[in-house]
Amino acid sequence: MPDGSTIFFGIVFGAVGLAVFRHGRRETNFACLFIGLALMVYPYFVEGLVLNVLVGLGLTGGAWMFWDAN
Repeated sequence: MPDGSTIFFGIVFGAVGLAVFRHGRRETNFACLFIGLALMVYPYFVEGLVLNVLVGLGLTGGAWMFWDAN
């Protein structure tokens, strides 16, 4: 059973993923589209707070790198 902080970070990274996904769809940026989808889905498969935050930060960094790349 996840604790409160794991759920909180899952919600935060899911919201970031939704924004990245919408940007990728609007700009036809497939890298952002898939990273945003991964940000929304990964909290269901990753256990533990530290791993949850590390994966979320890694994917968010990837989204930041590909934000303006077309």
